[in-house]
Amino acid sequence: MNDDLAEVAARFGAALRRAGLPVGPGRTERFAAAVTLARPATRRELYHCALATLVSGKEQSVILQAVFAEVFGGLADDLDWLPGAGPSGPREPPMRAQPDVLEEAASAARLHASIIAATREAVGDGESGPDEREIAMPYLGSPVERLSGTDFAELSAAELAALALLMRRITLAVPPRRSRRRRRRPGGRAVDMRSTLRQARRTGGHTFRLIGQVPARRPRRLVVLCDISGSMEPYARAMIQLLYCAAGGAHAEVFSFATRLTRLTRTLARSSPAAALRLAGQAAPDWLGGTRLGAALKEFNDSYGRRGMARGAVVLIISDGWDTGDPEVVRREMERLSLVAFRIVWVNPRTKSAAYQPLAAGMAAAWPHCDAVVSGHTVAALDQLAAALADPVRRRAEIRPAA
Repeated sequence: MNDDLAEVAARFGAALRRAGLPVGPGRTERFAAAVTLARPATRRELYHCALATLVSGKEQSVILQAVFAEVFGGLADDLDWLPGAGPSGPREPPMRAQPDVLEEAASAARLHASIIAATREAVGDGESGPDEREIAMPYLGSPVERLSGTDFAELSAAELAALALLMRRITLAVPPRRSRRRRRRPGGRAVDMRSTLRQARRTGGHTFRLIGQVPARRPRRLVVLCDISGSMEPYARAMIQLLYCAAGGAHAEVFSFATRLTRLTRTLARSSPAAALRLAGQAAPDWLGGTRLGAALKEFNDSYGRRGMARGAVVLIISDGWDTGDPEVVRREMERLSLVAFRIVWVNPRTKSAAYQPLAAGMAAAWPHCDAVVSGHTVAALDQLAAALADPVRRRAEIRPAA
């Protein structure tokens, strides 16, 4: 056998990868280094080098045994010394079936030393290089990460609850607005006379430095109208959980609607995501009912929106646009809402299809008054929702009230 140690280790690693073990170049290099340093004289010692460098769990050692016996021929009949074999197995003789592997150890050692020197030169002279730890399954994500690409309608209640950790990493932030209050700032265009005179008292009434001030910036209010009808039930649960879990941004005012409008802001406060969903279902008697989109928008505008809650706010509407009422009511109420709201973002999970068109009467009537329409059907798609909420620019056409 004319192959050197590096080639033998590479072929052995390739065989392990074909068998399902996550053996990459890093582990293969460590195996070659272990053989170089330990200089195994028996198959048992060679196997221990492989066991110490190529596997990371007890379940992987079984595959290693089988592949080891296949690569280093002749081991199939004398595996008594392997873990799990009987204690009375005979000790194998020194490994002479593959002498060339150990004869090339010296040259492989020089090759390995040059690799180590090049690595240290690249990362510096520190005692420890970059972290070389490898996870057991580097090519498979965790179950929670795999669920991030699954449609909310296909998730069970337990799977949706498992996504709470990913939802906590999302920040629902809204653009700031100019406040009537002012704050001190060096170089501000206006002079803060009170702060300037207060400072002048320390210098005998002489003003040596003017203190400027600028208008303060405050986050806009976030108002959420969530459709809880039968066709939107799985997405409504996901969005309510998102509003509870998402970090940052303004505290949202949350309403649900199907056949009536229900305020859920207090219900969702100070509870876990699972409890929030349960309490939301109890607070909204029309959960899984039909959809009266126009009537719900009219009630919100009359009772909350036009009175100040929606003024300058970012309004998030979560609905598929199906409406059992008059679409003209939807158009008129959306126009009223657009006159006071800063931005209107619509979440419609049906828009996940590239061929989607707003053919539903309610969605067609509301579409021209929306600044952004996103799908929000998976955790991965929620990034588009977060970006639409944080956008500081109005995207819809300006509507002027009739004289």
